[in-house]
Amino acid sequence: MKNIIQTVKGTREFYPEEMALRKWLYGKISQVSQSFGYQEYDGPFLESIELYAAKSGEELVKEQSFVFPDRGGNLITLRPELTPSLARMVAQRQNQLVYPLRWWSFGPFWRYEKPQKGRTREFFQWNIDLIGVDSPEGDAELVAIAAEFFKAVGLTPSEVKILVNDRRLMDSQISKLGIEKTEDKKKVLSIIDRRDKLSANDWDSYVLESGFTTTQLNGLKDVLNNKDLYKTSETVMRFFAALNALGVEQYVSYDPRVVRGLDYYTGIVFEARDAGESSRAILGGGRYDNLVGDVGGNPLTGVGFAMGDVVMPLILEQFGKLPALNLNPAEVLVTVFDADCQAYSLAIAAELRQAGINVNTYPEAVKIGKQFKYADRVGARYVIVAGPDERDAKIIQVKDLQSGEQNTVPIKEAVSVLQKMIHK
Repeated sequence: MKNIIQTVKGTREFYPEEMALRKWLYGKISQVSQSFGYQEYDGPFLESIELYAAKSGEELVKEQSFVFPDRGGNLITLRPELTPSLARMVAQRQNQLVYPLRWWSFGPFWRYEKPQKGRTREFFQWNIDLIGVDSPEGDAELVAIAAEFFKAVGLTPSEVKILVNDRRLMDSQISKLGIEKTEDKKKVLSIIDRRDKLSANDWDSYVLESGFTTTQLNGLKDVLNNKDLYKTSETVMRFFAALNALGVEQYVSYDPRVVRGLDYYTGIVFEARDAGESSRAILGGGRYDNLVGDVGGNPLTGVGFAMGDVVMPLILEQFGKLPALNLNPAEVLVTVFDADCQAYSLAIAAELRQAGINVNTYPEAVKIGKQFKYADRVGARYVIVAGPDERDAKIIQVKDLQSGEQNTVPIKEAVSVLQKMIHK
């Protein structure tokens, strides 16, 4: 065999089994999004790098984006996220849209990261946002959507957890440590975001090397270990009360270590992780009150989250929750007895398709046994045999490969009989 040109590093090929799982995942996402009244939308795959330079964070722009000049010399990027595009789309039609705005999307994104298990450079992502609402109840709606999605795919509160914090609460706690400058506060949030990536000693050293005192380090550790801190915030208490009313509180916990890395989050932030040893991140989001104004619109509040498609199948597999999917959409195979009967077989298949039945026809006249074996391998449950005797008598033979039962059916009744068989 000649050398096969390999895929680009960090990209994926979707064979039918992977494609079936991706479509199943999309179906669950669509179902849950629409159950909360959200409308589907999408943005461009190519964007100006300037759109992300405004608020997405230096690491995303300089280290993780695929950037290239177009023929006019403009720096273009394959979109690494959707929120800035969403903000611009809202800003462009700000006065015509109906608020609160509920939009969701599922599409491809690209980030120049090190490929590893659960992380690729090209991935699909669910984005869902609520815009025009400034309330903890609105924030709770997005977290409830995430929880309902986990329910829809069969994951329980013992298998996944949504961890929540509030940037405003953290801001006030950081101020109490004598850290007042905006840039220093951003630095602290970045330090907190790295806590799980370093050992305890390395993290302590990192804080001190970043210019903070031992007293501030100890105070910060006290804040991050205080799981009851949220009780000092009326806003966060309202948020949890709303989750309780929505019936998803079992999926949610407060965690002061959750701050999210992106610069534009301003209030409630959250991320979901699996409860296994790996504690893999599944999704993340939060409130971004200033984003629409940053791209040229009038100030408008928003809250949303994003979930990539790479980790979820791994988690479903880990907990034995991967769905059993039928890879063959055709329930019926119409065999071809011989060359003289081929037109008869094609006509039968066409009539069944017109009635909404998915049908395969074998593309050539080969041994019937081979055609039956093919039907079994591709997952077609019902096989139709229509030889010269059946054609002359205007009948067909229908065999159920699952039960082994075979029936003679008048051609005029083929549609109704097959429909009953398929939907029984």
